[in-house]
Amino acid sequence: MKNSKTNPTRNSVPAKSRGALIALLNQALADLGDLYSQTKQAHWTVRGTKFYQLHLLFDAMADTAEEHWDDVAERAVQIGGYPRGTVRMTAQASQLPEWPENISSEADYVKTIADRFARTANSIRAAIDSSADLGDADTADLFTEISRKLDKSLWMLEASC
Repeated sequence: MKNSKTNPTRNSVPAKSRGALIALLNQALADLGDLYSQTKQAHWTVRGTKFYQLHLLFDAMADTAEEHWDDVAERAVQIGGYPRGTVRMTAQASQLPEWPENISSEADYVKTIADRFARTANSIRAAIDSSADLGDADTADLFTEISRKLDKSLWMLEASC
């Protein structure tokens, strides 16, 4: 990973754990940023008889993806890390597949966004346990909060199919 150096801090998170924690946080930062941009893409381009409802739903879902982005980046800094959150950094590191430009049905829009929310939520959920194992309850708590919000969004998306 580029820029893996850590900055000095008086934070009591174990120094030997910081690199792995920063990597988890940067992965979440990339995935949340990409999830936000792909959900906005759906918001802008969806068409059909349910346009208005889906347009509003996708906008709300994008807000959920973006809501914790700043918290994740700042947590990386708090433990001595460097957040990798530019658009280019995000594109390079995201685990999400690229947005398919050939989607036309409303159901495919919802399914595609739901798949991406599920993938991000599952990754965040795995980061909860990893953070706890690395001795950082605060980062685990942040990931838990994000997981709850993503799961709620996923439920709403799945209920819309």
